[in-house]
Amino acid sequence: MPTYILGIESSCDDTSASVLCDGKVLSNLVANQEIHKSYGGVVPELASRAHQQNIIPVVNQAISKANIDKNQLNAIAYTRGPGLLGSLLVGSSFSKSLSIGLDIPLIEVNHMQAHLLAHFIDDCGPTKPTFPFIGVTISGGHTQIVIVKDYFDIELIGETLDDAIGETFDKCGNMMGLSYPAGAIIDKNSKLGDPLKYKFTKPKVGGLNYSFSGLKTGFLRFIEKETKLNQDFVQLEINNLCASLQYTIIEILYEKVILSLKQTNISNVVFGGGVSCNSGIITKFKENESLEKYLSYFPKLEYTTDNAAMIAMVGYLKFNNKDFSSIEKGAKARYQY
Repeated sequence: MPTYILGIESSCDDTSASVLCDGKVLSNLVANQEIHKSYGGVVPELASRAHQQNIIPVVNQAISKANIDKNQLNAIAYTRGPGLLGSLLVGSSFSKSLSIGLDIPLIEVNHMQAHLLAHFIDDCGPTKPTFPFIGVTISGGHTQIVIVKDYFDIELIGETLDDAIGETFDKCGNMMGLSYPAGAIIDKNSKLGDPLKYKFTKPKVGGLNYSFSGLKTGFLRFIEKETKLNQDFVQLEINNLCASLQYTIIEILYEKVILSLKQTNISNVVFGGGVSCNSGIITKFKENESLEKYLSYFPKLEYTTDNAAMIAMVGYLKFNNKDFSSIEKGAKARYQY
């Protein structure tokens, strides 16, 4: 008998629902919240309100597109955390109610774990990562390095001490007058600029942890200084600024990931999260595979940003282990492995 899992994701500003059948995606819908662009970042209260408006139609459409009846669902997987508490509460409350109504198991999912296990979705290609591997989650809210020994055996070994990598892209983009989110714009502009034109701060942090606040502050001071000399500086140098900034961020990321591979003697590195679609990061890691003797894995574009297919995938794996959740468990803004 086929196993149908409904996945629901609501950790930040995307309301998403997906139906998987034995690891194969039948539907994966995402409702974006454009309202945050005018604020230059996600406004938690507005995000939770939008989730309340979006969640019923998105779930209905996901089930309809999967061409199944809701009574065929075997379980509901939902994002318990980490994320914005108000947003998580909308998804978790709806999932619990639907689980009770359909009398089927409820499965809690760690959002960060799902980003990495998205690689095991059926349509992600025939070559899947092999255990153990180094997992690198890079997004607007997180920057983490973990050892993944098995689907459910994950150890955190490094993380950002302040800003996330995606947050750094967005905030530095804002300093240059770029619209939110700025990561994709910086990536595009960087292809037209000289990555060595300007040098920016590379923070010295011990171990496998990251820090991006110093880079962000140094970039701001540089922009302020140059703009005083020429008010058109940013406009004239936008491509070189984007290229140099992205180059610095990638070097910071790369050095720590390579160090983690050497310290653990692991030869596979798996990326997840919205920033994992950055062309500069992909190029850097792919070009150096032979030199550093590792294999790198990047998710399909549709599984980089927040989506419910990855939640449903973890749900499917947990369903096979009969690892079900309880409705008494609440959403957790900070949810550790």
